[in-house]
Amino acid sequence: MNLKQLHYFKRLAEKQHYTEAASSLFIAQPSLSHAISELEKELGVTLFEKIGRNVRITQCGKIFLPYVENALLELENGRLALRQMNGTQNNTIRLAFIYTMGETVVPQLIDRFIHISGNENKRFSFYQGTSSSIIEDLKADKFDLAVCSLMPEEPEIEFIPLISQELVLVTSRDHPLALCNEREIALEDTITYPYIFFSQKSGLRQFIDKMFMQKKLVPEITCYVEEDTAMVGLVSINYGIAIMPRISTLSHSNVHVMHIKDPGPTRYIYLATRKDQILSPAAQSFKKFVFSSCQLMTFK
Repeated sequence: MNLKQLHYFKRLAEKQHYTEAASSLFIAQPSLSHAISELEKELGVTLFEKIGRNVRITQCGKIFLPYVENALLELENGRLALRQMNGTQNNTIRLAFIYTMGETVVPQLIDRFIHISGNENKRFSFYQGTSSSIIEDLKADKFDLAVCSLMPEEPEIEFIPLISQELVLVTSRDHPLALCNEREIALEDTITYPYIFFSQKSGLRQFIDKMFMQKKLVPEITCYVEEDTAMVGLVSINYGIAIMPRISTLSHSNVHVMHIKDPGPTRYIYLATRKDQILSPAAQSFKKFVFSSCQLMTFK
């Protein structure tokens, strides 16, 4: 039994005439007759009986007909549901980003993208998290693209550098390092004070660890956090000092910000995608937009 046979059976039950049914199905009458005959053989019953030049559905056919109609209706509903979902997904871009990118970078990218002619109907679904959790979810196909830190040893992921990000030293306003009113400081001059560090889930953690390792310094760590605003809050009450991105929140928080002398390699933010993933047209167009435009943009 196949779907074509069920369609043919339903149409013949409606027309009660082989020639008319075959014509409406755009097939030859022998093809219709053969399909019905094969269906009857499989079911072990007679579905139609000849009445002159016409046919009449049998009692067995009448019993079978509503099941066929319901089955075909459900299949059509399923097809329409998939078509609708596929159309929605094709216009929806699933984007993940680390917390610091949600402040200005991602909103500005979205704003510029959707105002390009042809992108008015594009929609986004957003996810936030640490770089580690984002990459794991990206590999699980929970979203299309991610703006995050470089995660080493992830051969399945393509990382494209987008923008550089300055890291600064942050203290409370009444911290001894802040009272000197310096705007620049060396890591060596901070090592006697306890630090608030990002957790291992953060893509920044490995980068900051390397900053200290290159200078052969071992900081005292008083606690770990995952999110930048929590770090700013703890620094503001003098729970510790911290190295973190220069985000705009710092300018209106009760903290003192200093440039780090000789910080080492530049910290970059990346656009990440799975190498084996086939992106929807909408996601592909956003990827091209970000890749070609990010170097030219100024994020405020």
